[in-house]
Amino acid sequence: MLVNPIEVDVLCVGHASYDLVFSVMHHPGSDEKMVADSFISCGGGPAANAAVMVSKLGLRSAFVGYLGRDLYGEKHCQELQNNAVVVDKVVRGPSPTPLSMVLVKPDGKRALINYKGETKPLPEGAVDFSAINAKVILFDGHEPLISTPLARYAKEQGISTVLDAGSVHEGTLALMGMVDYLVCSEKFALQLTGDEETALSRLAAILPNVVITLGERGLIWQRGEMRGALPAFSVNVVDTTGAGDAFHGAFATAVASGKAWTESLRYASAAGALCCTKAGARYGLPTYQEHWDLFKHGR
Repeated sequence: MLVNPIEVDVLCVGHASYDLVFSVMHHPGSDEKMVADSFISCGGGPAANAAVMVSKLGLRSAFVGYLGRDLYGEKHCQELQNNAVVVDKVVRGPSPTPLSMVLVKPDGKRALINYKGETKPLPEGAVDFSAINAKVILFDGHEPLISTPLARYAKEQGISTVLDAGSVHEGTLALMGMVDYLVCSEKFALQLTGDEETALSRLAAILPNVVITLGERGLIWQRGEMRGALPAFSVNVVDTTGAGDAFHGAFATAVASGKAWTESLRYASAAGALCCTKAGARYGLPTYQEHWDLFKHGR
């Protein structure tokens, strides 16, 4: 039977959760009871958020990962579809949709509690990628068993690959040497070597393109012997949750669009900065116009 191919600009593979976000005056201490100032709920997860960011920036995206056949899975799947993200290859099952509780202080700093229950990574072969054609594949490392063979396939086919390395774990370590673009957090760099400059040098020795994001300090990068830095955009920070996801989604968009290197970094930085100006990762993802105004005009 012939299967119609799924044509997308960016395929995002990895984690999807549902976020419960509480705004609090401070992070609670031992045995402390407190009342939140506000509450929002929305879909979350690095790869899922990145897929929505790609769509908001005008390109076609698909998300591949797991969502439970529960209330949170239904709400998240519908949210992805409402944002024009292709969900044909999302795996649904009886295990619960992962949950994240986020406590956000007035300065934008956050505390997170993640819960996966008995939900396990998808096994190799759980997803048939043969019908998906993509210009770029973005991995977040949270589905290593389906991601590593897909990364090998992408290399054979000349498909550009990006790894969102938020922290050092089995998935990011497995994919680290297999991608064209490693875009990692300061946390990942410090866990890897204890120093971001050392991490940059070591990673650049085995990878063609390396970026380390440093939050309000901007980012540093290396391509071969070329090395540089980019300051962060100045914004009013409300909640930093999802800033990295927005950055990675916008960076993959820039790669798929064929943007120049430094332009791609600024393009991604604008998305990450704007995500900090609203509460909630998914709600913080900027619109096309908001992103364009900051990227082109700095406002």
